[in-house]
Amino acid sequence: MAKRKEDPPPAGAPAWMATFSDLMNLLLCFFVLLFSMSTVDAQKFEAVAASFSQTFSIFEGGATAIGDGLLISNGVSQLNELDQYINSTGKSADTATESDLLEAYKEASTAEAEELVEKIEEFVKESQSSEQEFEQSVDIDFTSQYVSLNLNGAFLFDSGSAELKEEAYPVLDKVGQLLSRYATSTIEIDGHTDNVPIHNSKFESNDALSSFRALAVFKYFIQTTGLDPANLRHAGCGEYQPIADNSTPEGRAKNRRVEIKIFTEMANY
Repeated sequence: MAKRKEDPPPAGAPAWMATFSDLMNLLLCFFVLLFSMSTVDAQKFEAVAASFSQTFSIFEGGATAIGDGLLISNGVSQLNELDQYINSTGKSADTATESDLLEAYKEASTAEAEELVEKIEEFVKESQSSEQEFEQSVDIDFTSQYVSLNLNGAFLFDSGSAELKEEAYPVLDKVGQLLSRYATSTIEIDGHTDNVPIHNSKFESNDALSSFRALAVFKYFIQTTGLDPANLRHAGCGEYQPIADNSTPEGRAKNRRVEIKIFTEMANY
């Protein structure tokens, strides 16, 4: 018996789909019409904009410079002459690029670090009795973000130990007095070692040794000064940030150190 072939489906989209599409178009037109008839409450909009400006320290509309010299309303006044600096480069504040502003920021931050170095050197000279010992055991350096005090590791610790030597206390006390003058700044204590491997019952690696040495200095300052622990950070950097050649005894001695970084106020932004 012959089988009947099924009728082919009708051409084009189903009828229900055309009706559904018309309905969606009508809804879209309806909501567009509602939106076009709505109004924006100007007072509420300004209140929201002012709230964002105060919360995130955004410059007011149209501002082209810092103006009163306060960097993002946090009391830092290192960029008082930002417009003058930009103009000295042959550009106006209106045409200043992001790189110009970053350069101005770096210049001001470096100036703040240099001023901090001068104050530290003056502080060291105030106590003539320990000035020579301080200079022999502490090296002062700085970048655009912080001033670093590099304390000789052999002066602080015996080989393979994380226990502070008693003879290091006077210099640490002087450093603590210095840090107390900048108690509101962020202070970071980093322990460093040379690349000679270590593995004993106390420390499994140079990473562990450097961490415990940084922690020992951190605890000493907490116990002997009024520094807020919230402003102090400590970390072990192991052998990965050398400042001298590890192939010589002299270089390894320089790399065994505890570095104390006093960050400038501008480095926090």
